[in-house]
Amino acid sequence: MILQTGQRTDIPAFYGQWLINRVREGFVDVRNPYNPLQVTRYPINQEVIDGIAFCTKNPLPFIPLLNEIVDYRQYWHMTITPYGTDIEPYVPTYASVIEGFKHISKLLNPQSMVWRYDPIILTNEYTVDFHFESFHKMAQALKGYTDTVVISFLDIFDKVAQNFPEGYRPSLDVQTKIIKEFVSIAHSNHMNLKTCGEGDIFKELGADTEGCLTLDCYESAWNIKLKAPKRAPARPECNCYLHGDIGAYDSCSHFCRYCYANTNRAVVRYNRLHHDPNSSLLIGRLSKREIIKESTEKSWIINETVTQDSLF
Repeated sequence: MILQTGQRTDIPAFYGQWLINRVREGFVDVRNPYNPLQVTRYPINQEVIDGIAFCTKNPLPFIPLLNEIVDYRQYWHMTITPYGTDIEPYVPTYASVIEGFKHISKLLNPQSMVWRYDPIILTNEYTVDFHFESFHKMAQALKGYTDTVVISFLDIFDKVAQNFPEGYRPSLDVQTKIIKEFVSIAHSNHMNLKTCGEGDIFKELGADTEGCLTLDCYESAWNIKLKAPKRAPARPECNCYLHGDIGAYDSCSHFCRYCYANTNRAVVRYNRLHHDPNSSLLIGRLSKREIIKESTEKSWIINETVTQDSLF
């Protein structure tokens, strides 16, 4: 199976040591976000875990710990956007994140690294031309370190509407204008542009609309063949294979205005006070009330054409 770490929070940025402790212990416990007393226990060993998928806005705190997971395949989605603290209050400068991206790419390979430029937000300050210039500059900086960039436009989920009421999706005409230019810039920097959760409407413009975190992505990056259990998509527009996430909602302290995973800052701060790096759970500790279900997941690899040597 693929161990997912980035659908609910940013583990490399805030909880790296906890993850390493879980790898050392050989298992991780995950609360059901809709039934907190129901806990799934996933084994962490090379017989079961085919790779670890990360999604982060700040890999820098985790880089010194990478040698602890050298034996595991890795697949990184890294969000690098040009917004200021008005949108992303506690995200490091994009220049520093780009350096972190390059560092990890050199340790792995460009096929295991994905640059996310999303969500695309338009304001009086962040205009279409601003995005064209920023995207071009970043694409040039990341040329050769990845072959994939993922973009999407702002989705107004309930938590987004609450925390970012002025946020909106641009008109289809504006979206089309942006996609056309971004596809051109991406291709000129040897990158495939994928859309995330946007359906097929931009396929004819040269965008790859097949999904940004599919089994094919892992197979291409790791040179293996996978056969995974069938899963329902997260939403109709999503083709990605999302399963086995070990994070927790309301625990990310980037406090991005557009975040779908945080209710508000107070809840996040409360939860972070209850984080224990030595706990099997990301937030809190097990009590006698939880019902623990042992995961029965197995390795999904059916053909491994290349054995990954040590990355360090």
